[in-house]
Amino acid sequence: MFFPYLRYVFRGDKTVGDLWWPFSNVSTKFISRSISAHAVINMQSTLYTLPKLPYGYKDLAPHMSEEQLTIHHTKHHQAYVSASNAILQRIEKARKEGSDFDVKSTLKELSWNVGGHKLHSLFWGNLAPSGTGGGRPGGTLATALEKEFGSFERFRKEFMQAASSVEGSGWAALTYCAELKKPMVMQVEKHNMNVFPTYPILMIVDVFEHAYYIDYKNDRGRFLEAFWNLVNWDEVGRRFREL
Repeated sequence: MFFPYLRYVFRGDKTVGDLWWPFSNVSTKFISRSISAHAVINMQSTLYTLPKLPYGYKDLAPHMSEEQLTIHHTKHHQAYVSASNAILQRIEKARKEGSDFDVKSTLKELSWNVGGHKLHSLFWGNLAPSGTGGGRPGGTLATALEKEFGSFERFRKEFMQAASSVEGSGWAALTYCAELKKPMVMQVEKHNMNVFPTYPILMIVDVFEHAYYIDYKNDRGRFLEAFWNLVNWDEVGRRFREL
């Protein structure tokens, strides 16, 4: 069980002491320069990175064009990654210097950008190339949806209503309540409002206009109909089984 909006991913678990202990016979000047370089590398390795897509930029056409996907991934998603990292570096700098910063506005800005990064990462994962995505879920996920909603058609209808009625920009998601042991539809405004805390996301769709404006202009409904042709039910089912 995880909370996708606030979970940080750290890489590289060696400390400076572990790294340089075997080289105790090297000059102090060299070690000082090397430790400084390692600190920079280590800081960079703990920042967010833009994930690679599990398919090519052309692979979602005709439901999502190469141009739309490329700009969405490399421009819009990248912007959230870059902004998140800049904020984290700004916080780290203030802590090292012992200086103050506007905690309220900074954390609000961080929530927006980290949320944007994590939700986009989940979104790319629950899409599949044209011809392999779409259809219906199977296995235990299908059983759970039918038990909760009565039918797949009813689930799809409620999910579509949640996605189409987001005020302004946001997301619609299929999530799961471990306490009640039931799947639920969640409507997210922006990247960080109306979120059910700790509920894992099984499937999500981006309804910011940047997700579809090239292909569908401002017609969110047409984009949402196309979305169902790209759903990677194998991935959504895997997320459900791993709860």
